[in-house]
Amino acid sequence: MALPRLRTVVLVSGAALLARRALKRRIARSPLWPLPALPEPISGHSKRRAASVRRLLITGRNEVADGVVQLRLEGAVLPRWEPGAHLDLVLPSGLVRQYSLCGDPEDTGAYTVAARLVEDGRGGSREVHEQLREGLEIEVRGPRNRFPLAEARAYVFVVGGIGITPVWPMLRSLAASGADWRLLYGGRSRRSMPFLAEIERLGADGDRVTVVAQDEAGHPGVAATLGGLAPGTAVYCCGPEPLMDAVAAALPEGLPLHLERFSAATEDAAGPGSGAFEVELRRSGRTVPVAAGQSVLAAVRTAAPHVAYSCEQGFCGTCQQRVLEGEIDHRDDLLTDDERGDSMLICVSRCRGGRLVLDL
Repeated sequence: MALPRLRTVVLVSGAALLARRALKRRIARSPLWPLPALPEPISGHSKRRAASVRRLLITGRNEVADGVVQLRLEGAVLPRWEPGAHLDLVLPSGLVRQYSLCGDPEDTGAYTVAARLVEDGRGGSREVHEQLREGLEIEVRGPRNRFPLAEARAYVFVVGGIGITPVWPMLRSLAASGADWRLLYGGRSRRSMPFLAEIERLGADGDRVTVVAQDEAGHPGVAATLGGLAPGTAVYCCGPEPLMDAVAAALPEGLPLHLERFSAATEDAAGPGSGAFEVELRRSGRTVPVAAGQSVLAAVRTAAPHVAYSCEQGFCGTCQQRVLEGEIDHRDDLLTDDERGDSMLICVSRCRGGRLVLDL
């Protein structure tokens, strides 16, 4: 009697296991079926980002220029990075801010970032300067690279102030490889310009570095720097919006321009996708109106106040949501082309039609 009973138990258990596997395969093939069975919304949850979250110890803090503090963040066997990459710092208040890595990419035991104090900013830089001290642990995300160093015959860099942070590792890498490069480095004063002495030493051979301090010589001559560049030269610019506009206007035709923004690009308030529309939150069954002067994030939070967000400028990616229907008007500088296909940053991006459907 025991053997048939055992055989029955085995058969029932096996059938249950096969059924669970079949259900998992079906859900994997169709993420929206069955909708109530999903353990959590797909939106706002990236496995790639989750895997890159870690806590690091601040082991060094020093002022590298007037109003600029540099932090050394140590951890065990950190992921390698390439020049141009940045980290997301989750500050004690919960704010998320992005800072370019400016240390040694070969140092897998620590990351180095630098932050300028912005007196009239939104509080992130002040928190870095006033609250982040040696001995404190901080959560970081990344690194990610939206400003990579491309292969080119030659390189010209136009940098303003704290915009030197992503470029500094690029210059060291190019100098080590023997590449042809030049730098126009501007700032309010020489004392306010991070890594200035080291950069001048790096470019001493060949007169590669031109420094323009505003209190000594006014604004840098962008047109003269970009005039007569050879074909195949890659132009990189990082700094204030007016500097990037000047570089774009003076860029010779046919040369690639690589930009890294530290603030949101100015949008045309009357441009496409700037009108009112509505957003359906598929999971909650609610529809909310989005006014012409209102962000999708602000509208959505009236119905779903738990939605995560931070920078509200399209840089940190915290508010990324999956879009099920509708044409997206992307206004961020963060998402990849693949991500733009079915998701958006609801703090800045909008709808090109009259309706969006989010997986919320």
